[in-house]
Amino acid sequence: MKKLMSGNEAVARGAFEAGVKLAAAYPGTPSTEILETIAAEYPSIYAEWSPNEKVAFEVGIGGSLGGGRTLVAMKHVGVNVAADPLMTFAYTGVNGGFVLISADDPEMHSSQNEQDNRLFGKFAQIPILEPSDSQESKDMIKIGLDISETFDTPVMVRMTTRVSHSKGIVELADPITHTQTKFDRNTFKYVMIPGHAKVRHSVMLERLDKLAEYSEQTPLNRVESYGTKLGIITGGISYQYVKEILPQTDILKLGFSFPMPLKKIAQFVQSHERVIVVEELEPYYEEIIRAAGMISVEGKKYFGRKGELSPYRVAQGLHEAGIIDKVAGAEYDPAQLFPRPPVLCPGCPHRGLFAILKKLKLTVTGDIGCYTLGTLQPLEALHSCICMGSSIGAAIGLDKVNGSEQGVVAVLGDSTFLHSGMTGLLDAVYNRSNATIIIADNRITAMTGGQQHPATGYTLMGQKTKQVDFVALCTALGVDSVRTVDPFNYDETMKVIKEEVERPGPSVIITTRPCVLMPKRIMDTPYEVLLDVCNGCSACFRIGCPAIAPSKELTERGRPKAEIDPDSCTGCTLCAQLCQPEAIVLKQPAGKAK
Repeated sequence: MKKLMSGNEAVARGAFEAGVKLAAAYPGTPSTEILETIAAEYPSIYAEWSPNEKVAFEVGIGGSLGGGRTLVAMKHVGVNVAADPLMTFAYTGVNGGFVLISADDPEMHSSQNEQDNRLFGKFAQIPILEPSDSQESKDMIKIGLDISETFDTPVMVRMTTRVSHSKGIVELADPITHTQTKFDRNTFKYVMIPGHAKVRHSVMLERLDKLAEYSEQTPLNRVESYGTKLGIITGGISYQYVKEILPQTDILKLGFSFPMPLKKIAQFVQSHERVIVVEELEPYYEEIIRAAGMISVEGKKYFGRKGELSPYRVAQGLHEAGIIDKVAGAEYDPAQLFPRPPVLCPGCPHRGLFAILKKLKLTVTGDIGCYTLGTLQPLEALHSCICMGSSIGAAIGLDKVNGSEQGVVAVLGDSTFLHSGMTGLLDAVYNRSNATIIIADNRITAMTGGQQHPATGYTLMGQKTKQVDFVALCTALGVDSVRTVDPFNYDETMKVIKEEVERPGPSVIITTRPCVLMPKRIMDTPYEVLLDVCNGCSACFRIGCPAIAPSKELTERGRPKAEIDPDSCTGCTLCAQLCQPEAIVLKQPAGKAK
């Protein structure tokens, strides 16, 4: 049976077919759909959203130690969070097979950096598999688990955005029955005190030698031969682009890229007059190959180290290298496209909050989530964003160094606070910071599409569970002043923020409006503009709501009046609260006098 699947859906199918017992993750684009698909379609696998990637990895370790096949998924920056257990788990090895999905995001479609986690896999000294399409995404899960158990090691399957989200035909298979072994209380293997770790490090290095031999033999690394003088070394999604541009050229496709098959590569290089390496982001292949003495290979100077490759960019690089005469078609010019900057949704509860923070001219440290868009025009009220949970630590540091007269405010979401904000808040209490922390609680993990977390009251598998009480939690961490506000109440929210910024010591404000889209789109009675009352003051434009736009009607001074799209407006009331001439009113039923 065949089915059209995205790479992420194929990974979930591969976990099912390979007999995976446990899957854990923290949602993050481009990896999110893997766990969502497992939970929705394969109930034989226990699946959970963990509070963060480190916990997810540790849950996966427990599943592996218990003898179950385990899959853990996260986006590339999530591996940074999980690095601590990853590095040591590479020493201990596994019991049941363990696969880590690292979903990298070239071009930073939804990320704060471009990070090539092939380097992370090499750093951890664990095998790396690189699928190029959906079929390989499915197949490499079972292969990775087999490698994991054969060589006693965790295995990284490195996805990228295009492989994760592109769809292809996948040949389905029946699930295997995997025999689960019991946990072996082998403390020399699993308890990493220094004396044991020294022995395990030697074991890991011996394992690498065996994996290097496997890399030379596995069909995951294959030569496609057409008898050309030119040879291309590539892998991942770059392989697809090379095949599109040079379909009849000799290719060495690397699907198992750490340890790399240096003997096979040497034979390939020696049998061709010229060898080009085509890979996205870092010169990972190229540097290893050149370090092994094959300095004649080249590539990165033609394709660059930033952004996604594409058929056009690959063709451009090959043209620059003198391989092809001309580049067919043309890359799109962003300047010619209608701009579509990301914006907070109409009715988003974060909009009023950032309008107030801007009005009060406060220094605002931000975090990862929808509210990061508070940095864009016209709100422009978020001044730093580094990583998950960093807002509180940054606010503490700013306060200690500058003692800002205007006040320092940290803003982070509910899911982000539970991910890595609690320790920052503990630091603020312990070290007597004057920072004000705002938890923008919209009751969901919104940026990645609405996933559950420990404060929503439901698990990934839909089971009702304990719901974190943010007020009780912050109080238990030692915060003396913890207050809740409705961010749709503009005046009250401003009053509370003013009071807490002026209060000595750390304080917490929790906003209490859910995401406008979750669990379903909120659509109350929309507002409309009374054009005969509107004076064109533009106060409603300054909150950046996409439901509000300039109308064709102008004031006597030539200023555009406002109009509201009734299909987009959610009736949140914010624009009406800001309208001094009271020209914004609830839309009246057709035929009713205003």
